[in-house]
Amino acid sequence: MHRSLIALALLSLATLATAQVYKWTDAHGTIHYSEAPPTEGTNFKKVRANGSAEPLAPPAAPAAANSAPTAASSGLPVMDTPENRGKLCTMLKANLTVLQAHGPVVQQQGDKSVALDDAQRKQQVDSTQGQIQQYCQSK
Repeated sequence: MHRSLIALALLSLATLATAQVYKWTDAHGTIHYSEAPPTEGTNFKKVRANGSAEPLAPPAAPAAANSAPTAASSGLPVMDTPENRGKLCTMLKANLTVLQAHGPVVQQQGDKSVALDDAQRKQQVDSTQGQIQQYCQSK
C-alpha cells in the first residue's frame, strides 16, 4: 500500500516536470515565472527544468485546437520510471534553487501574479525539500 501511495503521488507530480515555464522581468524589476507566456511584446525566456533558459524569444502562438494532446496536457498518468523520476528530481531541485535565492518569487494564480511572502516561501522550501527526500533517493 505504501508503494502505491508513493506511485500515486509521483504520478500527480510528474506532469509538473514537463510543464513549460516562462520567465520575464516587468517594468518594476520584478521577476515573473508562469506556465503561460507573458503579453505580446514582452521579452521572455523559456526556462527548462534543469535551470538553463532558452534565449529571448517572442511569445509562442496558441496551439491549434485540433492538435493531439500529450500525457502532460491531458492529465494522463506518467509511468514511474527512473527517467521520469530523474526529470522530477531535476525540476524539484531547480524549484528549490529559485526559492532559496534572494530575489522575489512570484507565483501565477489564474490570471494574476502574487509575490510569495517569507512564510509562504518557507512553506514552499520545506515542501520541496520533503519531495526531494521522498522522490530523489536511490532505491
